[in-house]
Amino acid sequence: MVPKRDEMTLWTGYFDSRLSRTGGRRVPKGASIPKPTLEAVVWAARTSGIRKMRQEPEASHPSRPHEKEGRLVMPPSHALEVTGANSKEGVMKAIGEILRKRSREAKEQGKEPQRRPAKGDRRQRAQRKSFKHRRGGQRKKKFGRK
Repeated sequence: MVPKRDEMTLWTGYFDSRLSRTGGRRVPKGASIPKPTLEAVVWAARTSGIRKMRQEPEASHPSRPHEKEGRLVMPPSHALEVTGANSKEGVMKAIGEILRKRSREAKEQGKEPQRRPAKGDRRQRAQRKSFKHRRGGQRKKKFGRK
């Protein structure tokens, strides 16, 4: 399928820091975030000044057909003019830097997930039992035997 000249397509995988360059990331690590959502990319594009765009949330990239990652479609003339870039790479880098900045601000404000179970959550805390008091290889014997 030949891409249309009057459309610029941006996939969310282009901004995923978990992917390598050969895996599909097209922006530098400094302009990428882990697991970007289509809504986050749309927000970053609007923040950079791009107003004319179309979202396709159920679209999957041809090299990743099992993932419904979504994509943004926009006219290249508008995107290049608004961001001041001279190529698609420049537009992606501008959007990626805004994404990264927002992610860093959210992390600093404490919106990152907790790393450990809550203090009163007995079910999750029970999964972290320590078996240091037992000697290596010994199992607990049943029925009162030592």
